[in-house]
Amino acid sequence: MLYLFRFLSHWPLRVLHAVGAGLGWLVWAASPTYRAQFRANVAQAGFPFETARPAIGEAGRFVGELPKLWMRPPDESCLGNVQIEGRDIASQAFNLGKGVIFFGPHCGSFELGPQALAELYGPITAIYRPARKPWLARLELLARSRPGFTVVPASLSSIRLMLKALKNNQAVALLTDQVPPEGQGVWAPFFGKPAYTMTLAARLALQSGATLLPVSCERLPRGRGYFLKIWPAVEGVQPSGQADLLDAVTRINRAIEAIVLSQPGQYLWGYARYKTPREDAR
Repeated sequence: MLYLFRFLSHWPLRVLHAVGAGLGWLVWAASPTYRAQFRANVAQAGFPFETARPAIGEAGRFVGELPKLWMRPPDESCLGNVQIEGRDIASQAFNLGKGVIFFGPHCGSFELGPQALAELYGPITAIYRPARKPWLARLELLARSRPGFTVVPASLSSIRLMLKALKNNQAVALLTDQVPPEGQGVWAPFFGKPAYTMTLAARLALQSGATLLPVSCERLPRGRGYFLKIWPAVEGVQPSGQADLLDAVTRINRAIEAIVLSQPGQYLWGYARYKTPREDAR
């Protein structure tokens, strides 16, 4: 599989995206469960189906672009085809001296986003859950271990490492719209419906005073690249105790909603966002 990824990494991005779009529609056609979940989530968010319809192909484009993103040589920049907005917002956050928590949803190229942020503001520490298949877990670790970008599996020691990074005025990166294991989240509103939501970003902010910065990385059409946007900071989440944990998580969810509202055609609507969390924490 590694050799296949290396081979595909030399293909033009527009071709990878075209092949990926076809894959996205193939999955849509083959899975009634996926179609039902997609439609239910779109309806819950208040969108007409046609507005979110492009996300079917975009889900496949995400898979299609992985070889190019993962097999990029360590010394090769990923910013060549990335437009950036909001750098002044990040600079102001770092000037506060308490670190930055970059976070976002499964929307657009959420694999490229942290890599780009690491080049701009590294070192950055990101937490992830290794894939269950050993070959994919090895590939993920190889692909994501880059200069200025440290990825660590979810654990208590990883959380301590992230707190240490924030105390050193560094950054961490998180995807906050995934359902965490039981005991690691709270039920908070997401598009008007309670969703079990991770508390890690909120806890890190409340403990360290770090600034919470939403980030999106929109995929541009016809393989032209990406648009990375750093959104205004989440307000009202401070270690002074002015905001409790549920309130902080709700504010984070609102920021995620704003990103999805801005690009509904690139969100992974097929994800079971409202499911009951699994009991194990591994």
